[in-house]
Amino acid sequence: MSSPSPAPPNLSRRSLIALALGAGVTAAAVPWSSGSSSSASAASLTPVTLALDWTPNTNHTGIYVAQQLGYFREEGIELKILPYGSTAPETLISTYKTDFGISYQDGTTEAYAAGGDITSVYAILQKTDVAIGVSAKSDITSPAQLDGRTYAGYGSPLEVPMLQYIIKAAGGTGQFKDVTLNTSAYQAVYTGQADFAMPEPTWEVLQAKQVGEPLRTFEFSDYGFPNIYSAIISSSQRFLKANGPLAKRFLTAVTRGYVYAVQRPVDAANLLIQANESALSASRALVLESAQLEAGQYYTNADGQVGIQTQQNWKALTDFMFQNGILTDAAGKALDSEPPIAALFTNDYLPASVSVS
Repeated sequence: MSSPSPAPPNLSRRSLIALALGAGVTAAAVPWSSGSSSSASAASLTPVTLALDWTPNTNHTGIYVAQQLGYFREEGIELKILPYGSTAPETLISTYKTDFGISYQDGTTEAYAAGGDITSVYAILQKTDVAIGVSAKSDITSPAQLDGRTYAGYGSPLEVPMLQYIIKAAGGTGQFKDVTLNTSAYQAVYTGQADFAMPEPTWEVLQAKQVGEPLRTFEFSDYGFPNIYSAIISSSQRFLKANGPLAKRFLTAVTRGYVYAVQRPVDAANLLIQANESALSASRALVLESAQLEAGQYYTNADGQVGIQTQQNWKALTDFMFQNGILTDAAGKALDSEPPIAALFTNDYLPASVSVS
């Protein structure tokens, strides 16, 4: 198995890992009644753009399912997926270079605080998809033991305050060495360059086990840290106000895709692989395992719903970020007051039903 490329500079961008092309799949669409017209002719389709946050991965499964099975076309949409590049999706959204983009809760909050026209419209992952990871071979059995150790990070302003909170909650002082490495964080733990990192349970933790270097993880929620929407779809208020019905049709197709991904994770993973043959080559087993884990524990909330976001989740993380001086304006100055929570997310463009059952 090939080694991963360096992880991107925030908590939710996946490591670039070669994946394997899976076997073909003949997949029937999940029954759905959207209330909108059936398949439209190519000439009548409305173009919509979506910017990816990293290379295609299982956070994006429902989107590729909807594209492969024609759900967007049934909603009168010709979806153009913009590959990840040097410009962050949050910037592309705020500067109106894309209609929608894959983001993450703290990233969208930071972009809004800095004056960006951005709001979240769909929660892809309903729970935090990052944890503290140490080598399973180490003697570290609690975050309290991370005092004085070396952390391999990505340089996000949220990392150190978040880790300090968790270490203190476990009984430590929260004092550790912070280094930003030009490698995947969990790979730094493998090689002894660092004692701990923050890998993604749905990807890097799985891969670590597959390559024979398993990680011991500590979930943030076990230490009272607020839940984070680690993958979301965001848009701009300008686009939403001008294209409300189109946004609803877009999210209807997206919702169908993620419902399918929950109900048929193996078929959905194969559709993701088929749609990205050039990028997904070398680790089909990893994709399948990740897809099944996300379907079982991450795509849906406690009520079996996809996409929904709550005021409680957005306020809890925003409070923490504001109190720790993480939210800054366009000039880099810490905000004097918190952003209005209602401006950071909306459920208004979701379809009437977001239940998997």
